[in-house]
Amino acid sequence: MSVDGWLADTRSSYDTVAASYADLVRGLLADTPYERATLSLFADFVRAAGGGPVADVGCGTGRITAHLAGLGVDAFGIDLSPGMIEVARRDHPGLRFEVGSMTDLDLAEGSVAGLVAWYSLIHIPDHQVAPVLAHFRRVLRPGGPLLLSFHVGNETRLKTQGYGGHPMKVHVHRRQPAQVAAWLRESGFTVEAQMTLASAESALGGIIFGRSQPVA
Repeated sequence: MSVDGWLADTRSSYDTVAASYADLVRGLLADTPYERATLSLFADFVRAAGGGPVADVGCGTGRITAHLAGLGVDAFGIDLSPGMIEVARRDHPGLRFEVGSMTDLDLAEGSVAGLVAWYSLIHIPDHQVAPVLAHFRRVLRPGGPLLLSFHVGNETRLKTQGYGGHPMKVHVHRRQPAQVAAWLRESGFTVEAQMTLASAESALGGIIFGRSQPVA
């Protein structure tokens, strides 16, 4: 896997904070009913399409992967940070977790029935979003549901400390839903629904449901 500067910084930052991150976010879904509802709806879409493996890309310590599994979805997680994956495997030993990057997604074409990127696109710079979405479309079955969540805004901030006060070096990109939806359409997805909300997950978060279209 080719790792340039920002990707290496993101990986090492989350390796550093993995244990503290897990402790701080473990119970967030209990306080976010709207997010739980979107995950439940996504699981319904996967089942309605016949089921199959679902990739949680940028899974962190596995809390969303585990929640989807609890909804009856065959979910597995992928994350850039080996430290995060180590904690995910520790906390959710019955589930599958792999180290990997959404910028070079090592999954076969059409191999997943659904894909979630839960606040994980936030560290991807603008010039890398289209290649990432192309990977998402490639690995999704035609018509497969996609669920994205992200921080809403118009700025990029360098995060130098977080999750228990540990040092970090990651850029956090806040984007408008219209921009993310436009990128999805340009990448061959239909956009079915979008919303913004404030919750424990984000001061202002965006959620978009999309579906992959057949690759020409």
